[in-house]
Amino acid sequence: MEIDCLCMGILFADVTCTPIPRVPNEGELIVVEQIQLALGGCASNTALDLVKLGVRVGVSGCVGEDAFGRVIVEALEKGGVDTRGVHTIPGKPSACTMIINVQGQDRRFISTPGANTLFAVDHVPGEWLQQAKVIYVGGYFMLPKLETEETVELFRRVRAAGVKTVVDVVLFGPENYWDRLAPLLPEIDVFVPNDHEGAVITGLKDPLDQANRFRDAGAKTVVITMGSRGSLLVTDGLRVRAGVYPVEFVGGAGSGDAFDAGFIAGMLAGEDPAGCLRWGSALGASCVRSITTTDSVFTGPEAEQFMREKELPLEVF
Repeated sequence: MEIDCLCMGILFADVTCTPIPRVPNEGELIVVEQIQLALGGCASNTALDLVKLGVRVGVSGCVGEDAFGRVIVEALEKGGVDTRGVHTIPGKPSACTMIINVQGQDRRFISTPGANTLFAVDHVPGEWLQQAKVIYVGGYFMLPKLETEETVELFRRVRAAGVKTVVDVVLFGPENYWDRLAPLLPEIDVFVPNDHEGAVITGLKDPLDQANRFRDAGAKTVVITMGSRGSLLVTDGLRVRAGVYPVEFVGGAGSGDAFDAGFIAGMLAGEDPAGCLRWGSALGASCVRSITTTDSVFTGPEAEQFMREKELPLEVF
């Protein structure tokens, strides 16, 4: 299978629960309606969401020789993702996150990065670099072996061939985030952090200031996602604020990855920046209707119908 989008980066198994009324006290047991083992991780979530939208996707990353690794690969293959770029690392555990959902609060995470820390450019099938129209890196900073000049040169080479590069981050490891990111920023077509990540990386509180700082350092387009406050896009000659689509909120896990998938699908369909924001916002909204990262995410026809029936607040300023 040829691919349209290469998703490379972190692959996780998630153990998540339906929302609980409060965090348990020491020694206390709180009963929940459901605890579920499901797919997680930026690269795997985004890949599966893109397939739901009809995009041909290959995923590249690392897992361990354990049950969680098998869960990750089987979920991706069942969803129609090409997993030839997934490598099993002997003696290393797969990445796993416990997600604790508390009513009225943001998620809490307990996580181990596992085999993701060993993922490098050499793990990516060479033919995919020739085929992909978009290359997405999900979970930068949790991928220390990608923080290299080799990755910068790869991005430079594929962009010269007309490939678009999209990067999202997970704050992890040494906190000199700006120094670790700066070499790659000039080779990023679309940089998609959330406002908390943007604040930690830049030291700036205002999302517009964050976007401008990333742009000044070389990123072509910056999209700052802000949860229930929507998103902000800044690119050449254009600044757009988007609100959110109204949906019932169950859990936020995976919503940023779903936004990335929708935005990328918009890019592949030739949408303008506002259209890409609509696609990203619609996919993100569909994701929060479930406690898992991908189960409730729209298919392509579902997203199109949703966007016909609902209006996304957009402000060009």
